[in-house]
Amino acid sequence: MIPIKTKQEIEIIAEGAKILVQIMERIKQKVVPGIKTKELNETAKGLILELGGTPSFEGHEGFPACLCTSINEQIVHGIPSERVLRKGDIISLDLGFFYKGFHTDMAITVPVGEISAEAQRLISVTKTALKIGIKKAKPGNTFGDIGNAIQKYVESQDLNVVRELVGHGIGRNLHEEPQILNYGEKGKGSEIKEGMTFCLEPMVTLGDWHIKKTDQAFETRDGSLSAHFEHTIAMTKKGPKILTRL
Repeated sequence: MIPIKTKQEIEIIAEGAKILVQIMERIKQKVVPGIKTKELNETAKGLILELGGTPSFEGHEGFPACLCTSINEQIVHGIPSERVLRKGDIISLDLGFFYKGFHTDMAITVPVGEISAEAQRLISVTKTALKIGIKKAKPGNTFGDIGNAIQKYVESQDLNVVRELVGHGIGRNLHEEPQILNYGEKGKGSEIKEGMTFCLEPMVTLGDWHIKKTDQAFETRDGSLSAHFEHTIAMTKKGPKILTRL
């Protein structure tokens, strides 16, 4: 069953999301050639605690950090380490924030210095795919409408959406119903209703959409570059409200 939030609960989620955005902006500014991903994680944790929250990811299903740092062919769940970012890399930053009993979650993909035109196009297409998905998130539509719109756009750009990893509901739990595919058919899946809060997060690859799990992250099986963007959304009578807008 998909939880429906009260107006007061959504206000708390929005408050937490506003703080999460501030934290992400600070982390983004630190993405430069020569920095270690563990340093980005340390910054994230310090800010989370300083601003009155706790990390959503640290300890969740055994994840050892509060920030996911996924580089190049890594799609999601990249573990911060001694790895040094180099000019030309792209890095996806995924962060969850638990505040006053509710979770919020967001992700962005950013360049490390100057990057290739191909990598820049991947980032642009993925960001646009999220915007297109959000436009389909309105009461009366289905979650299949969202996935179909994302897939249709991405494939029109000769790129691919990852199939095995999905968006999700969010609230008192980090992952709630429903699972939200980034592909699919119009009219399929649960109906979108006012009061729902969920995360849309297209993950797009330059190559094939198949993935593999390593000890460091989920990665593209063919080694192609991947990008990831995510927003926490609240559903209102008038349509989607983006709570994690940078």
